Amino acid sequence: MKRILNIVGARPQIIKAAALTRAVKERFASALEERILHTGQHYDSNMSAVFFDELGIPKPHYQLAVGSGSHGAQTAKMISGIEEVLLREHFDGVVVYGDTNSTLAASVASAKLHVPVFHVEAGLRSFNMTMPEEQNRIVCDHLANICFAPTATAMENLRHEGIADSQALFADGKGRKVVNSGDVMYDNSLYYAKISASRCDIIERLELKNTPFVLATIHRDYNTDNPDRLTSIFSALLAIARQTRVVLPLHPRTAKLLEQNIDSQVYNALKAAENVLIVPPASFFEIIELERQAQVVLTDSGGVQKEAFFYGRPCIILRPETEWVEIIAHGAGILADADTRRIIEAYSTLVGKQVQFPPLFGDGHAAERIVQEIINY
Repeated sequence: MKRILNIVGARPQIIKAAALTRAVKERFASALEERILHTGQHYDSNMSAVFFDELGIPKPHYQLAVGSGSHGAQTAKMISGIEEVLLREHFDGVVVYGDTNSTLAASVASAKLHVPVFHVEAGLRSFNMTMPEEQNRIVCDHLANICFAPTATAMENLRHEGIADSQALFADGKGRKVVNSGDVMYDNSLYYAKISASRCDIIERLELKNTPFVLATIHRDYNTDNPDRLTSIFSALLAIARQTRVVLPLHPRTAKLLEQNIDSQVYNALKAAENVLIVPPASFFEIIELERQAQVVLTDSGGVQKEAFFYGRPCIILRPETEWVEIIAHGAGILADADTRRIIEAYSTLVGKQVQFPPLFGDGHAAERIVQEIINY
C-alpha cells in the first residue's frame, strides 16, 4: 500500500482533487492510501470548506491555516508547514494541482526532501511572466517527477521547454515522465453535471428560469487591484446589462475592492442597475448550473473558461492572454482583456454565433489514468 499526500489550498484545487479522490475510492483503494493537506490559502468558508461538503471529499487530515499575506510570506509559511508534515510522516508521493502559491510551496518542500512530485495540470503557459501563476507552474513543472498535461498544447509546451526530454534523474534513480492525461475537470464536469440540478436551486432562487442571462466572474488581482481595468470591465457589464441580465457571483477580493477601485459614477450606476444581479460567491453546484444556463460567460478565471467550454457556452476572456488557447482557436472564446469596447463587441459576436465544442480535453477518465500512472511509478 503506497501513500500519497494530496495538497490543496484554493477552490479550483479542491475541485480537481475530488476527481482523484473518487478514482482512488472506486478503483484503486487496495493499492493507494490518500491523505489531504489544506494549506489554507483560501480560508473563506464560501471559497473552501463548502466544497469539501458538496463534493464528498474527506475533510483535510492536515490544516496549515496560513491565511492571506504577501506572496513571499504566504509561500514561506506553506513550505515550512508542508515540510513539517513530510518529515513527521512517510509519503511515497505528493500530488499538486495547477498554479497557486500552494502548488509552488508543495513542490519546493517535497523536492527538497526527495519526495516524488506529481503535477496535475502541467504544461499550461500564458507566456506572461508577470503573472504569479505563470511563475508557479513553470517552477513546479521543472521539479515534478511526473507532469500530467491536460491537452496536446500543454504537451507541446513541455517539449519546447525541454521538460519532456529532460535527462534529469531524481533521488530514486528515475527520470521525469510526461503524460498526456486529459483534464480532470472534464471528468468532474461529466460526473457532477448529472447531479447538480437536483442538488441546487439557484436558477429558481434568482428567478432566472427561461430568462436569458450572462454569467460574469472576476477575481484576478491585475483586474481587481487596477482601478482603470476594473472600471472598464464594469462599464462593459453595465452596457451588456442594457440588453440582458448579468449575474455576478462576487469573489471576496472583488467585493473588498469594488467601491474604492471603480469610478464613482460607474459604482453608482452599478448600485442602481436592476439588471445586474450581484450575489455571494457561488458554490460548486451553483456555478455549474449558472454556467450551463448562461448565454455567454465573461471571466478572468482559467477554470471557468474551461467549464464554459465543457457545457457548450461561449466565453469572453477578461485577460490579455489565456493558457487554454484551444478555446480561442475553435472560436468558442474571445480575448477581450479589460477593454470596454472589445468586451461589448465580443458579446455581440458570441451571443448569436453557432459555436462548436469538440472533445479537446480528454475522454472523461483523466483521474483514473493519473492514479494508475502514479501507482506504476
